[in-house]
Amino acid sequence: MANTKADVLDMFHELSELTILEEGDPASFRVRAYESAARAVDAYAGDITVLTAAKLQALEGIGKSSAAKIRELFDTGKVQKLEDLRKKHPPAIVALLNVPGLGPKAVNRLRKELGVENMDDLRRVIGEHKLRDLKGFGQKSEDKLAHSLERMAKQGTHGRTPISVALPLAERVLATIKAVPGVRQAAYCGSLRRFSETIGDLDFLVAADDATQVMDTVIGLPMVDQVLGRGDTKTSVLTRRGLQIDVRVVKEEELGAALMYFTGSKAHNVKMRQRALARGLTLNEYALTEIATGKVVAAKTEEEVYAALGLPWIPPHLREDTGEIELAEQNALPGLVPRILGDFHVHTTVSGDGKSSLEDTVAAARARGVKVLVITEHAEGTVSGVKREVLVEQRARIEAMQRELGDSMVLLHGVELNIGPAGELDYDAEFRAGFDFCLASIHDHFDLPREAQTQRVVTAMRDPSVRMIGHLTARMIGARPGVDLDFEAIFAAAEETGTALEINGGLPRLDLPVDVVRRGRERNIDFVLSSDAHHTSELDRVENAAKVAEKAWLPVDKIVNTWEPERLAAWARR
Repeated sequence: MANTKADVLDMFHELSELTILEEGDPASFRVRAYESAARAVDAYAGDITVLTAAKLQALEGIGKSSAAKIRELFDTGKVQKLEDLRKKHPPAIVALLNVPGLGPKAVNRLRKELGVENMDDLRRVIGEHKLRDLKGFGQKSEDKLAHSLERMAKQGTHGRTPISVALPLAERVLATIKAVPGVRQAAYCGSLRRFSETIGDLDFLVAADDATQVMDTVIGLPMVDQVLGRGDTKTSVLTRRGLQIDVRVVKEEELGAALMYFTGSKAHNVKMRQRALARGLTLNEYALTEIATGKVVAAKTEEEVYAALGLPWIPPHLREDTGEIELAEQNALPGLVPRILGDFHVHTTVSGDGKSSLEDTVAAARARGVKVLVITEHAEGTVSGVKREVLVEQRARIEAMQRELGDSMVLLHGVELNIGPAGELDYDAEFRAGFDFCLASIHDHFDLPREAQTQRVVTAMRDPSVRMIGHLTARMIGARPGVDLDFEAIFAAAEETGTALEINGGLPRLDLPVDVVRRGRERNIDFVLSSDAHHTSELDRVENAAKVAEKAWLPVDKIVNTWEPERLAAWARR
């Protein structure tokens, strides 16, 4: 199967990751070259697959070596350099880089001197206290790593794939399957369809005229490393990154029942089967049928199955057996977010990590129907931060753009402040007061004890300039556990100060987590859905934040972005 632009980006991402391990340096020349090439490929609007090596080199950011690798991938289906690195650094070794406190040099030393080849080995050598006598580590490092592993275990992400990795991959696979001739319908299901933070494996259901062609396509996917099994109706494969993909082909008239069954959750399905039995019916992955006669009552669509059981259709991301069936029975399911009219956390190229210009960002937001847009560059306290003179210049540009926009959009000048370890903020109070909107976020000092972490956030909330706290826990799903916080104290401070809490829609974050939103939904707190976009293509991440709010049953009137534009703008400027 032909490789695509997405496969090139995957290649450079993996090359960067494995080269960091190989050379022990995240900023080595090769790593930066791969990252630069990936940015160039991502930005190229044409068909990258038809470019010669010479034309690839003509693109800014792609050198001779990177161009050769792109052509090698397209011409042969693989890249030898990547194959060699994969053999030296298997996925279990790469996973160690996700442990807070372990860099590439440390991983290589642990591997060489203590035989650490996976997470279990790391736990073992820590338990045996072998790190405290190892040069460059010591007891303090050993204790910190033990704490990191404990926090990762509580997060429950070990051995699972973060949604930020699983969802884009699933969408690529789904698009490929849908393009197969004779495929009538296809969908991913399982925990991904329920919008879970981490995924055990990827499940796909396909209604097709020819199952053989579907299975051939799945086995031929460029990311497939191993075929675990192939049958007439089910094929299982393993990707090069260790993620299992299961594809089932079903009859079109059974797709609804199958989709419901394979979406889950298990507890939700159990209750639905019990509901069926109480009505003289049986429910499985094929159909809802009468027990007495075997007559099929419903099967083709999920809506038909739910309706036959006396329920409205329940959105997949609500199917966690947290009371949704009981509420559906009363027609009292929590409302879905009807519209999102504002985005209060957006970066442009002024931030060191931004990738779209102010003009492009505003145009893209208008196209999405955004009525209130706040530009919030990183303040100077972060790696990608901005000096005050640059922000003053941007403010003038934003004011000029607002005059051009007229009543079509409210464009505000904001900033994302960094919360220091004692709650200190960037710039001075007078300069902060000059912004239309300030949000404040944690970007460092993740290992402070609970009392100190909580106090730094509360201190920031009490600053008159701070309107919202961004990505409160500072977690990165599957890579960095959230900071240890007393959420009740945070909620109390939010009520006291009127500070809103962000639900960040970036898939690596999804922060606030669902369980925290659930705990705060009864409090007198405003919540804000945001994209935290660094590129125009990321503005739609605010929809991910909406799903988090919906999973948590957050009342719509507590979500600032859903308010009328006039109220929204007044709230932001307050």
